[in-house]
Amino acid sequence: MATVSLESFCSEIERCRVEALCALETAAAEEHLERARVEFAGARSGRLKSIQKQLGALEAADRPAGGRHFNELKTAITAALEAAQTRLARVAAAADAIDVTLPGQPFRIGHVHPITQTIRRVQEIMSRLGFESVDGPEVEDQWHNFEALAIGAEHPARDPLDNFYLAVAHGADPLLLRSQTSTVQIRIMEQRKPPLRIVSLGRVYRPDTADATHYPMFHQVEGLLVEPGATMADLKGVLRFLASSFLGGDVHVRFRPSFFPFTEPSVEFDMEWGGRWVEMGGAGMVDPAVLAAVGYDPATVSGFAFGLGVERIAARRYGVADIRDFYRNDVRFLQQF
Repeated sequence: MATVSLESFCSEIERCRVEALCALETAAAEEHLERARVEFAGARSGRLKSIQKQLGALEAADRPAGGRHFNELKTAITAALEAAQTRLARVAAAADAIDVTLPGQPFRIGHVHPITQTIRRVQEIMSRLGFESVDGPEVEDQWHNFEALAIGAEHPARDPLDNFYLAVAHGADPLLLRSQTSTVQIRIMEQRKPPLRIVSLGRVYRPDTADATHYPMFHQVEGLLVEPGATMADLKGVLRFLASSFLGGDVHVRFRPSFFPFTEPSVEFDMEWGGRWVEMGGAGMVDPAVLAAVGYDPATVSGFAFGLGVERIAARRYGVADIRDFYRNDVRFLQQF
């Protein structure tokens, strides 16, 4: 083999590098890339193989430098080949993901959960009567959850088996997850003077065994009105308006005597819907002791309060037999509403 000078060898390497990089970077399809790979990096007849054979024709003193230039060329072509392969694979994946020639497909759009729908509907109905929607903390102290509501230290409602108590450092009284949204009403009354019309809606927690009608976490809606001259007749009118607006039609409301520590007199109220009476919740006139606990004068103002479970009225409205279905996250169930 005739002797090759290092200068001509390097010139051939540079020419091969420029042509190979240009061919690989401009390859627009797999077949173009494969043609360039065979031409420059083919195992038998590629130009890299041809240049490698010329290493033996260099002077012995020039071979180390020639070998270094050849390795740099091989590295550059290999990197350019891998980059081209990655680029074309990305283009192919994008083409497979979106076919612009296909007709458009409708997107499946979610919607508001039936519990949230019910809460918003109740808020809208009560706003027509001038009731403001309010909210408060779900972790409460015992004053707001019990004592301000005339639930004494020995009352069974404070039993640890009926509440989720939370241990607190430094020996303070334990906090608890609120067992009723009446806590919000106490907080608002502490901050504002009458007249007052509010409705509180939110999650409450009680250690109930989950079944078709009970759940350890559920939602309550509680209404409170405090102003001079409020009566049980006003309470019944508000509940009837809520029931007829929410359920539709001519809904009747009836009271049955009951007992709650924070109302006097206290009643359970039922709604007649679909030809039968359904128990919906508790209500009554606010106990004067509760008014006095928040700084109101029971001699000048009176009020009424009522509470009912959101899941209960949602189940009645949507015909759901088991309230656990609201929390199973079954899309097939939720899509019905």
